[in-house]
Amino acid sequence: MRPPKAAERPHTVTFHGHERTDPYAWLRDENWQQLMQKPEVLKRDIRKYLEAENAHTAAAMKDAEPAIQSLVEEMKGRIKRDDSTVPAPDGPCAYYQRYERDSQHPIFCRNRRITDEHGGPAFSWRQSEQVLLDVNRLAEGKPFFRVSAVEHSPDHRLLAYSSDDKGSETHDIIVRDIATGEIVDNFVKGTDGSIEWANDSRTLFYCVLDENHRPSLIYRHSIGQKQAKDVLVYEEKDPGFFVAMGKTESRRFLVINTHDHVTSEFHVIDADDPHRPPRLLASRTPGVEYHVTHHDGRFYIQTNADGAEDFKIATAPVDAPARDNWQDLVPHEPGRLLLGMRMTARFLARMERVDGLPRIVIRRLEDGVEHTIAFQEEAYDLGILPGYEYATTTLRFAYSSPTTPREVYDYDMEARSRVLKKRQEVPSGHDPALYACRRLMAPSTDGEMVPITVLHRRDTSIDGTAPCVLYGYGAYGASMPSAFAPNRFSLVDRGFVYATAHIRGGTERGYRWYREGRLQKKANTFRDYVAAAEHLIAQRYTSQGRIAAHGGSAGGLLVGAAVNMRPDLFGAAVAEVPFVDVLNTMTDGTLPLTPPEWPEWGNPITDADAYRTILGYSPYDNVAAKAYPNLLVTAGLADPRVTYWEPAKWVAKLRAKKTDSNLLLLKTNMAAGHAGAAGRFSKLEEIALIYAFLLKVFDRLGLVGGGCPGSANAGVRRRGRRNDAS
Repeated sequence: MRPPKAAERPHTVTFHGHERTDPYAWLRDENWQQLMQKPEVLKRDIRKYLEAENAHTAAAMKDAEPAIQSLVEEMKGRIKRDDSTVPAPDGPCAYYQRYERDSQHPIFCRNRRITDEHGGPAFSWRQSEQVLLDVNRLAEGKPFFRVSAVEHSPDHRLLAYSSDDKGSETHDIIVRDIATGEIVDNFVKGTDGSIEWANDSRTLFYCVLDENHRPSLIYRHSIGQKQAKDVLVYEEKDPGFFVAMGKTESRRFLVINTHDHVTSEFHVIDADDPHRPPRLLASRTPGVEYHVTHHDGRFYIQTNADGAEDFKIATAPVDAPARDNWQDLVPHEPGRLLLGMRMTARFLARMERVDGLPRIVIRRLEDGVEHTIAFQEEAYDLGILPGYEYATTTLRFAYSSPTTPREVYDYDMEARSRVLKKRQEVPSGHDPALYACRRLMAPSTDGEMVPITVLHRRDTSIDGTAPCVLYGYGAYGASMPSAFAPNRFSLVDRGFVYATAHIRGGTERGYRWYREGRLQKKANTFRDYVAAAEHLIAQRYTSQGRIAAHGGSAGGLLVGAAVNMRPDLFGAAVAEVPFVDVLNTMTDGTLPLTPPEWPEWGNPITDADAYRTILGYSPYDNVAAKAYPNLLVTAGLADPRVTYWEPAKWVAKLRAKKTDSNLLLLKTNMAAGHAGAAGRFSKLEEIALIYAFLLKVFDRLGLVGGGCPGSANAGVRRRGRRNDAS
């Protein structure tokens, strides 16, 4: 089947005296706001092109269809089909999610609370179970359905939940009576999905999206009242700031967080008196971030104020929380990045990262005595899990590594002891001893050392012959966790090396690592990624042309920039919902993420230097007449974050310009958004397509159904669990 060729309809724009012609601008439906709610209104010529690309992808991958189905079954085999989360105690109940064996979606439940043999919270499994919400029933007959927030009222009588049936991240909110199951409120449409209860269990707060799909309005709702009577309590008028809701662990305050990527501002509402107006804590200052919790008459504030680049923790009186009254509690320590806080009645737990590895520090509030929870593997992931209870000495956290399945612990902060509550099961089998995980350091072009986490089977030859997936992101200060991702073993067991490059733009090496990979220094992100690829070649983990670049969203920008810079390094590239039309997007102030992301990329509308910088790396603007690696690109029609036309335009331009005969495939999910399919098994089909593409490119399709060559475990490891394709 011949690949489709998009029509060229030149559209010219001029900024700062520079004229650009975009031949594929017509793929952007000017009615995109309506498209988020009604995908069926997509213009006929655009739909025809996207469907032609989907048909071409299906034809090109037809020989891999048996492998795709085999990979799906293999990945399913790593899922405990009737899995359950560890119940989270809240007063008389314990709340949890579980799956039926063949269900796509979770079932939200609660049980009567009891105590286990260690004196900790337990529950009576199934004997007193009450099903609160079966998402499978709600999803019946819908191509896409996802429940985002599920929140029970403080008195445990009502359940509020938000759902999205398009993938556009536009949510409806419904409230049910838990005892009867009856809907008592079907009151809100067009929200971002967040829900917060006031302490009276009769008042809800929610956030509404504006006409450009930005969360900007906070409303108060009384149960049983029509939405038209809801009260607007906060409106953010700066299109560069998003609004989010939360609640302090003490349950004393509801918080309104107004933020972009580098600046934040908080207002609080008395949760016991929700009709009082919000109260400002500290006015926004460009470049100053802060986050707030509460304990015993004081706010606890994690902030980078006063030059604390890697953050500190300060406190301030509830009655006088302005910046002048902030007093340092945990001082700034360069190289120790504070990641978050969890407050209880007697202890403050904080997440930190030092030398690229996370740890938890427990501080006893009465005397300031601290101790640390850390692990010994070269690379691992550690995180504090949310909980309902404030008057507790128990902290729940999760640990995993690339070779160690996820473990959930309850930690007694007083006794300094922990109890394993759950270890992730891999029904088809997993032996950590078969795998090696290493942390490498790659020299970048300016001498900075870039961490790389490498996973491979111990019997994979490290002689340059192995294919390698090199995953990266490098934006917004997001760090790539060194966590257990069972789907990856479908590649690793077939002789792939799986590497994650912790490049600048993330915060793996502190906030400086982020600062050095944004705005005018964004090119460092791409140079670091190329340096990581070159280091893997030099260390004989792989060889030139045997690397698959992989990233999604802003990581797709990374992939696009890398294959423009050094296409010779890569044999394949996978760009999931890639942010590749950077300059056109950042000069379109109507798009949801454009104004809030000017601090990340620069504002090319007003700043000529930012314009030239983005023009220098934007993948779409730098496509050239040269050979590119095999490419698989994905998109979601209802995606509000990376709109469908970005990957579509990029593929159209690549197809017109490239000089090779390698695969160039675009797969658009016509019934989903940025996160792809909603069901846990449906998601596996998307991952299997990516893996089959890589196996096809590197001539390993014949290994589907078996382990890697020479493996003593050949033919045993097959199956997977819901996860991203990384």
